[in-house]
Amino acid sequence: MRDRMLTADVPLGPFEGTKITVYSARGKNARLHVRRECGQLRTASVATTEVPLSADVVDRFCSGCADWGPRVRPTSGLGIFMGALGGVGLLHQLQAYVEPDEDVYWTQDEVRAAAELLRSERDAADEDDEDDVGRWEARREADELQEQVFSRWRHAAGSLHRAQAVIAHFPWLTDWARPKLLAKEGYLESLRAQAALFVEPAGLVVAAAAAELRTPPLPADDHAFAALGNRSQISTGLNALWRRWQYAAEGGWEGPASRGFRRYDLVEGIRSNKKGHAEALEGAGRLIQSWEDEARAAAAATDSTPTVWVTARLPEDTEEPSRGDTRDVLDGLDRWTLGVVLTWTVTADWSRRTLILKVPTLVADRLLASSSTLACERGAEAAPGEAVPEAHPGSVRPGVFDDTAVFDRQPVTLAHLRALRNYSYAADQLYIVFSTSGGAEVLPLQAIEKRIEQGWVGVIVASASDLPESLLSPWIKEVAPTPDADEGPHLGHDSAGQDDRFGTDLGLAAGAQAAVRWAHGERAKEHGLRLLAMARGVPDLRSLDTGRSGTLSVAVWEGLLTPGPLDLTPFRPPSTDRLRGGSGLPLGVLGPVQIYATNADPAFEGKGHAPFCRHTRDRGLAHSDDLLSISDLLARDDWDWCSKCGGYSARRLTDTQLSYYRAAHQLHDIAGQLDDERTYRAPVEPEALRKQLDELADWEPGGHKNCNWEGSWRWREVVSDLRRRAERKRLNTAP
Repeated sequence: MRDRMLTADVPLGPFEGTKITVYSARGKNARLHVRRECGQLRTASVATTEVPLSADVVDRFCSGCADWGPRVRPTSGLGIFMGALGGVGLLHQLQAYVEPDEDVYWTQDEVRAAAELLRSERDAADEDDEDDVGRWEARREADELQEQVFSRWRHAAGSLHRAQAVIAHFPWLTDWARPKLLAKEGYLESLRAQAALFVEPAGLVVAAAAAELRTPPLPADDHAFAALGNRSQISTGLNALWRRWQYAAEGGWEGPASRGFRRYDLVEGIRSNKKGHAEALEGAGRLIQSWEDEARAAAAATDSTPTVWVTARLPEDTEEPSRGDTRDVLDGLDRWTLGVVLTWTVTADWSRRTLILKVPTLVADRLLASSSTLACERGAEAAPGEAVPEAHPGSVRPGVFDDTAVFDRQPVTLAHLRALRNYSYAADQLYIVFSTSGGAEVLPLQAIEKRIEQGWVGVIVASASDLPESLLSPWIKEVAPTPDADEGPHLGHDSAGQDDRFGTDLGLAAGAQAAVRWAHGERAKEHGLRLLAMARGVPDLRSLDTGRSGTLSVAVWEGLLTPGPLDLTPFRPPSTDRLRGGSGLPLGVLGPVQIYATNADPAFEGKGHAPFCRHTRDRGLAHSDDLLSISDLLARDDWDWCSKCGGYSARRLTDTQLSYYRAAHQLHDIAGQLDDERTYRAPVEPEALRKQLDELADWEPGGHKNCNWEGSWRWREVVSDLRRRAERKRLNTAP
């Protein structure tokens, strides 16, 4: 049996009975397939059936599809469960590291002999045996065996941790997996005992004592160190020697012989034939020996008997895991801490990363210090086997994600989200959530986690991949570029009167096209549009910032924000400076349009940049960016913007806002054509301008008729004035 195959004996728990789609040849006893393209489905007449998931159905899966498990959406509860079982998940881990590897095998006697050889080599401190080829080869083989034993122990511990962690999310697997876990625990304990043979407990205590030593008086006036230079240079060299020795002494369990070579650090960069070189080297050796003696004396002054109970917790992963990740649970521990874990672990709960140690006093003091790589507390918790069984509120069941109707959804917990990250390769970046405190919101996954840590209670309504195909498919076809379409956006630098596409690059439709253009691959394009559709309803786009590891893609940000600043000339007041003067048009529906900049405070050092400016290394928005409105932008004129990007990006304009933006520019363009004081202007056709003004006079937000929108009186006033000027122009040019 392959070690990743789903078999009928695997308990399905609450997912039993979930409807799945299977394919088969015609016939009552035909094998079932979860993929229509399965290579073992060799028939032209394929039956497609929806069946409830059960042990009998699993037993009928073909061998290839049993490796995959039922094909369901990977972000559903069942999809997460299947992800936790397959690949390098539970089914594989339960059969890994349960016995010695037949390809890499060693006996207990070989391990003990290698450990004794390495210990004798360290104690001998004989530097004149380099020509003894046989002894050197034996030491090399012993070193290799030590590394192999250590590596297998670490990987076995990581495998047990991953298996137990899966079962913690799906507790109905506990009884079924217990015999296999016991076999893994037994093998892990045998590996720990073998690896512990290479560790010297007395050396661990001495290392703990060395870590507590304070910097001793250093003989900067000793003439033996004259080769180093003046007194200041000697003092600097001796301080560096002390730090290097202490770092080496506290970092392992080996004896003084393994650190004697540190004396050469003092004369690094000094020629060996220089006067005083030998004296400095000899003096460094005496200093190191005195520090070694002090560390051993401090260790001997305390009881080395393990008497102190300590509960140690292994560090959590700080990075988001990837599918198939094989980082072991002991990553991040230094050599000394690994030696302590090997030597004095009494019990371990690898699923919770918790170890119970019984250690000497000096070792306990160092573990309890803030500098330890383990999070330690004095005293021992109840052994994992003696712990009182608890309910499993964090178990992944139907109703947490999208396995049930929204009415039946259950509050999401950190354990649920951890399972989603660990066992589903398709965790979305954005989710629609609902809570009684905030109502319906769109939040990044990391933001949901932070809220839960602060006591937030809510349910997940849908992820980006849950959006209905009936809405997404037509939209995707609409925004997908055609073969004869332009490759880049139309920036519309011409005037509104000369270009029918003026300003269209600022709207929502152009945003969707930009998202497609920036994405690579069809699946990335579709997923980017799903995220864009969810993000468009977020009140403040800065809330989508989740840091470097989970930030939205550039394609999504391009779909949300304009490629540059807006041209607000028509809305500026008239001025004698015809290059800067506007038409004094009201902002109207453009007033509340959001704009984002890295720095909008002119009094604060540094120019303001747009999220896409090359001066800002990270694309997209951050929590620290500033949010303004177009109204704020026109209220003052002392902004300090970047000359390359314009200083900010605006949220893409809705159809109504874009329509008004274009209409305002057309009106401003007409005003320019009717300006008699302009030196250079094209010939004017008054009748054509009057027709344009008639159309612009009827502009209403959203197509509503006879509504008094903000600034409508000013709009009509400007249109009337331009009509009069156009009429005068027509009369003056009449024959």
